[in-house]
Amino acid sequence: MFNVVSLFCGCGGADQGILGGFSYLNKRYKKQNFRVIHASDFNEKAVNTYNANFSHKAEVIDINQLTLSHLQGQVDVVVGGFPCQPFSTVNPSKQPEKKESQLFWEMARIIEETKPKAFIAENVKGFYRLKQGYYFDLACKQFESIGYTISHKLINSSDFGVPQKRERIFIVGIRNDLAQKFEFPDSTHGEGLKPKSKLKDVIDSLWPDDEKYFFSQRAVEGVKKAKPNMKRALAQDLNEQCLTITSHLAKVSLNSRDPVLLVDPEKELYRRFSPREAARIQSFPDSFNFVGSQGDAYRQIGNAIPPVVMWHLVQKLENYLSTEEQLSLFDDKKVSSF
Repeated sequence: MFNVVSLFCGCGGADQGILGGFSYLNKRYKKQNFRVIHASDFNEKAVNTYNANFSHKAEVIDINQLTLSHLQGQVDVVVGGFPCQPFSTVNPSKQPEKKESQLFWEMARIIEETKPKAFIAENVKGFYRLKQGYYFDLACKQFESIGYTISHKLINSSDFGVPQKRERIFIVGIRNDLAQKFEFPDSTHGEGLKPKSKLKDVIDSLWPDDEKYFFSQRAVEGVKKAKPNMKRALAQDLNEQCLTITSHLAKVSLNSRDPVLLVDPEKELYRRFSPREAARIQSFPDSFNFVGSQGDAYRQIGNAIPPVVMWHLVQKLENYLSTEEQLSLFDDKKVSSF
């Protein structure tokens, strides 16, 4: 069993994938050989949801005040999707140049304290591309400087059976003394593979259970007045994958870049996704319970790492950790034979 430290754990999307043992779209994602020995986030509402879904409990703490040096030698993997707002292309007030906005420094500090065999870091595509990759390169160099061999890949969630065109950059580091470089898992869905999951696979009906999910006529009229070059009222095709689910789905306007559903073209009836639909689009199992208001749920879902994507990453990572463990046992036996 491999021990995991989960930073920026949020509501637990990544950790659901790490642990496995859940069902999604008629597939069983088996339990994995991992356990979480520490999980934390500064958002109390997200931690409340986390603690309603896992037997181990997360704590509310700002990573700037967190120290885990007492766990050195006990940690196999550190995982964290450090906050992406400073690097998001849809955040007009982002200030990525401020070091306090660059929380990969704090993640690197925890990694250096605990010295895990490996780590997985995640962020938005904007982090990968912003300022010609300056901040991304800065993070990779920092991780390398503390003793890790780095691999990275821009992953589209739809390539792993998630009905969403969600692109995120993943950085995986293997500790240098293990002398391995991580290779990302191959896609499971797409051309020549299993057909990609479609939005209709997780949407039971265009008509919502509650009329509160409909946008008002005033909102529709506002869209009509928008400039032609502005992407608005982004109605999704049920036979395709959804655009990226964000934390803004509790919005009261159609004038945004978030995906919506067009229920009736003639009557111009648009609606937002329900929290459960949004969770399904993110690959959360229906058994996952979101605590708090619907607005809280939308934010937690949109900020999460899709469990199915993390499940595939961690399953591949286990191969590297298991190989290292077997080599260690082999070396021990050689030593004892003399």
